[in-house]
Amino acid sequence: MPPIAAAESGVQSQAANEAGLHDLVLRSLDDDKAVDVISIPLKGKSSIADVMVIASGNSSRHVASMADRLMERLKAELGVVSRVEGLPQADWVLIDAGDVVVHLFRPEVRSFYNLEKMWSVEVPAGPAAA
Repeated sequence: MPPIAAAESGVQSQAANEAGLHDLVLRSLDDDKAVDVISIPLKGKSSIADVMVIASGNSSRHVASMADRLMERLKAELGVVSRVEGLPQADWVLIDAGDVVVHLFRPEVRSFYNLEKMWSVEVPAGPAAA
């Protein structure tokens, strides 16, 4: 395979892996009845990941269960060993799966930190300056 074709193949493979990872995260959270799941694209905004997924659970036990099952699925289906923070208290659990970072919250903690607002691009009100 010529070097250019190999490089293009590698880029396509990486994009497919990213999409597969993101899809697996969303499927797992849906299966586990996560609440208010949103995805925020970070490509071009940050080097920490390409996508941030934020979701809520109904209680600390629900958040911990979703986190455990997601990490198991990532490892079993994609071979991704993720890093996790906050699991013992499960008020806010951060799962770093490489290209996708997942934040799982109890509702009160999520509204306090309001990550969606921090990472979204707000459109200014009123007419644009010429």
